[in-house]
Amino acid sequence: MVLFPEGGFLHKRREISQRFADKNNLPKLEYVTLPRAGAMKIIMEEIGPQREYSPGTSQNENSKRENHTTRNVPRAVAATSPHLEWVLDVTIAYPDRVPLHLIQDVVCGIRPPCSIRLHYRLYPITEVPPDSEGMTQWLYDRFIEKDRMLEEYYRTGQFPTTSDTQVVRQVRQDNLRFLIVHAFFIASTYVQYQLFYAVWSWIW
Repeated sequence: MVLFPEGGFLHKRREISQRFADKNNLPKLEYVTLPRAGAMKIIMEEIGPQREYSPGTSQNENSKRENHTTRNVPRAVAATSPHLEWVLDVTIAYPDRVPLHLIQDVVCGIRPPCSIRLHYRLYPITEVPPDSEGMTQWLYDRFIEKDRMLEEYYRTGQFPTTSDTQVVRQVRQDNLRFLIVHAFFIASTYVQYQLFYAVWSWIW
């Protein structure tokens, strides 16, 4: 999983992203920042589609990619290992463009209930270019689309419609589940503390 969630840090990162866009002749984005492609490249090298030879790439470069992808892995295992088939693209829209902040909103729970819109899209992994430059541009194109989608959402209250199949579903949080999960973590923390205290007392 690769995450590029700006959230409450968007206002800090937007200016840096726009300066980078100026230097590299890229569009200035307002609602998201340009993604870092390094993590995506590593994941594709490790568990991306098996490509022995990519078009437009020399045999030497392909050999280096194959050696990097299958290093420390037996050839028979590497050939049968599962690889990525889809890229799940999620675009998050917050009410009034105010994102959730981790500390005060999520941890302390001081923000009133609100509806957050999640827009999902699936891309076949074969659509992602295997070369570094093409993959980076593919990521940039997705985030440029995200910026346009969010611009329309904050202007109209709806994500732009596409020819793809769209299913709208409301997801509600289960308070009972939250209670059970928090109770489990509190209980497990208490048990770990007791075990640590008992071991520490035995040692000293």
